[in-house]
Amino acid sequence: MKTGLFCNYDNYHQDARRAILEQVALVKEAESLGFEEAWVSEHHFSESNLSPSMLLLMAHLAALTSTIQLGTAAVLLPFYNPIRVAEDIATLDNLCNGRLLFGIAKGGPFPEQNKHFATPMGESRAQMLEAIALIEKLLYETDVSFNGQFYQCDRLSVYPKPLQRQIPVYVASGDDDGIGFAAKHSFGLMGGPPFSLPRLRNTVAKYRALNSSGSENLILTRFFYVARTYDEAVTEALPFIRKFSQKMTANAAVVMQKSSTGHKPFDRTNICFEEDYLIENSIIGDVKTCRDKIKLFQDELNLGTLALKPSSCDLQKNLESLTRYNQEVRNYV
Repeated sequence: MKTGLFCNYDNYHQDARRAILEQVALVKEAESLGFEEAWVSEHHFSESNLSPSMLLLMAHLAALTSTIQLGTAAVLLPFYNPIRVAEDIATLDNLCNGRLLFGIAKGGPFPEQNKHFATPMGESRAQMLEAIALIEKLLYETDVSFNGQFYQCDRLSVYPKPLQRQIPVYVASGDDDGIGFAAKHSFGLMGGPPFSLPRLRNTVAKYRALNSSGSENLILTRFFYVARTYDEAVTEALPFIRKFSQKMTANAAVVMQKSSTGHKPFDRTNICFEEDYLIENSIIGDVKTCRDKIKLFQDELNLGTLALKPSSCDLQKNLESLTRYNQEVRNYV
């Protein structure tokens, strides 16, 4: 199992420059500790997460690192022209010397994003799947012609081509269509922090029923903080967890209110934003608790990468937590 860092560019102090510099410090520390991957999230219209221009941030990280792989977690494909995404991804792979990992998602559940990008939520999954099909052709082929429901091109070649022969692709989806598409193409899967173990187990089972290889490339993101005692860890992480819970609970209410397609309810067997649930399903606690939780995820899901989202609002404490993980947790799981 590889260890990754999950990068949200959290704006804890209402200071954009400080948020960017602190995230860079965490990535550089993760690289120095031997973490294999750093995953950057994409958020729009958010004061608390300053990563709307994800690929620009990753180009910045590419110049400041040399060994750690850099992953998109994830490019919200329905909000972009896939031709431009293909050009940007190929360029970024060259900039980071072939260290790029390409995670994709449909966006959501954030109705404001779909509204302002003029993308109906009911069409976003189909757009994502069609966009990645076109992007894959444009990255590795020339004279590409494509005639889809949403996107078209005629004898198009984009340059530069990626440095990697094949950039690894990961799909953030628990939907049957998304799982089936990922399995068909042997793409990896991504699971977010609030996704329950039963949901993840079900997703992996569906994938393996269609493709016996590839599901081991699951990227699992979990909120993380390890301290000397369980109570110390929870106390330190709780302000972040509480803010996330409040934000997502309010957003979920809006999603359910506006849903006209029978949106699946948010609950503890699927995805949940209650504080106690988030603490229990995160890797937060003393060394033994964190070891045991990681071992459970390994045994149940056969993880490819565990991406840790540091959950203190204090940079120095997050750096100390990552060091403790490296010294007392990582080699014991």
